[in-house]
Amino acid sequence: MLKTLKPFVLSRFLYGLVQVMSLSSQNALISYLNIAERATTRDHYKRAIRSIREMWLGGHPSLKVAMKILRNTSPQHKKQIIKCFIMNQLLVGSTKRKAFSEGAGGFYPPGLLVISPSMKCNLNCFGCYAGMYKKDEDLPYDVIDRVLTEAKEMGIHFIVVSGGEPFFRKDLLDLFEKHNDMAFHVFTHGGLLDEKLVARLAGLGNILPAISVEGFREETDRRRGEGHYDRVVQAMRLLKEAGVLFGYSTTMTRQNADVVVSDEFVDHWMEQGTTVGWYFLYTPVGREPNWELVPTPEQRDMLRERVAYFRSTKEMLFGDFWNDGPVVGGCIAGGRKYFHINSKGDVEPCVFCHFALHNIKKASLQEAVTSPLFRKIQGYQKTHDNKLRPCMIIDHPDVYRDVCRMPGVYFTHQGAE
Repeated sequence: MLKTLKPFVLSRFLYGLVQVMSLSSQNALISYLNIAERATTRDHYKRAIRSIREMWLGGHPSLKVAMKILRNTSPQHKKQIIKCFIMNQLLVGSTKRKAFSEGAGGFYPPGLLVISPSMKCNLNCFGCYAGMYKKDEDLPYDVIDRVLTEAKEMGIHFIVVSGGEPFFRKDLLDLFEKHNDMAFHVFTHGGLLDEKLVARLAGLGNILPAISVEGFREETDRRRGEGHYDRVVQAMRLLKEAGVLFGYSTTMTRQNADVVVSDEFVDHWMEQGTTVGWYFLYTPVGREPNWELVPTPEQRDMLRERVAYFRSTKEMLFGDFWNDGPVVGGCIAGGRKYFHINSKGDVEPCVFCHFALHNIKKASLQEAVTSPLFRKIQGYQKTHDNKLRPCMIIDHPDVYRDVCRMPGVYFTHQGAE
């Protein structure tokens, strides 16, 4: 029956169900997964739901994460998560993406895209991957608006927003409000998150911030400037009080590796209210690339082991951009599962790959995603058997060099070559 309900009716039903679930026991929450399984038409989602149910029955901490989200999230935020992410991205979106691939589109669209509306930032972090982009050119409002509209036509309702510091764009929240059927995961340094801005985020409900940290006070202030740690803690306090879901994002370097994989680190930021923890490896691109900061193979493997440990013991969700390669089939760049549009409109394979063949100001989203550049990258991805070493920058630089030599490919900022 659920499959035949129109999306609006189904989203209202799911919201009502979640309201009931917020007052339910853990055992009742497990039983509701049966309804979720019947609500999706995609086999891989059904398998995922069954897997979650088995984990919860085994006492996995993600059950407590779900309970925290249900009980500590504001009603508006909860409603928008259901509509934008669960309904539009996972249920309706997956069906739309499949239909797009079987129809006029002729290809299966990526599940998400990253867009950087501006490269402006008031910090000067060493090793910033985006530090060499020009700061004087923002992506126009109408271009972003068109990109988001075209993304929805393909079934993409989940957008990651990066930069620069995204919240320097005063009109960004207007875009979030206009496209209130999409979920936005905003990576921010957190320094601009004051009471007024947090109140707006809470009112919109379709934004989940991820705040960058480098460790504790010492490590964060060393890279981001004295006093920044305190601004992050204050921002998290405001988000927590407003019932807005948020996470942390950390870049592992050779210097802070032991700190960011410690129990103390995760427990500290969990106490501040974070629900999601993202891990990235320092990549020698952007401002003053430094190979001495690149984690060693041993540190990279340590991160893999520690994230697996965190997932089985901590009441948080975790993402490991590199070591999760086996989960997502290797590298996800080049439009296979995601791509990046920078503030000039250049359509890059990845936030760390600063070259392009198309500019979104002169091309449709479909044209950019199906470019010869992206096709060639995806062809290489299929040949990489070790999914723990998926990256064409640090694992397969020969691929990086080859695709950069393709006719029409250009570097997107000075020094990117």
